[in-house]
Amino acid sequence: QVQPVESGGGLVQAGGSLRLSCDASRATIYAMAWFRQAPGKEREFVAAISYAGSTYYADSLKDRVAISKDNAKNIAYLQMNNLRPEDAAVYYCATGYGLGTLPVDYNYWGLGIQVTVSS
Repeated sequence: QVQPVESGGGLVQAGGSLRLSCDASRATIYAMAWFRQAPGKEREFVAAISYAGSTYYADSLKDRVAISKDNAKNIAYLQMNNLRPEDAAVYYCATGYGLGTLPVDYNYWGLGIQVTVSS
């Protein structure tokens, strides 16, 4: 199975934290990334990490999120802190052989997981 699988979403109060996981255990990939999409909005880049551990963040989120990766397990994590109602969205894990901030930079996508933030 090449498609990554997300977990860890759910409902959290504003100011709280969540950690999302992305399991791409059967794929040999170079980069893993997180995107999110709120209703009526385009899919937007959140964070990415290369196999070597280089990280990239959306400027608007870099103070509140952190991406990390367990290379041995091919699992990426997205730690989100001080969540706000506007962070509510479906969060998607993407993996691929390149590294970038656009959806087209990635080859495989998870089904997405809902994050809801209550005010």
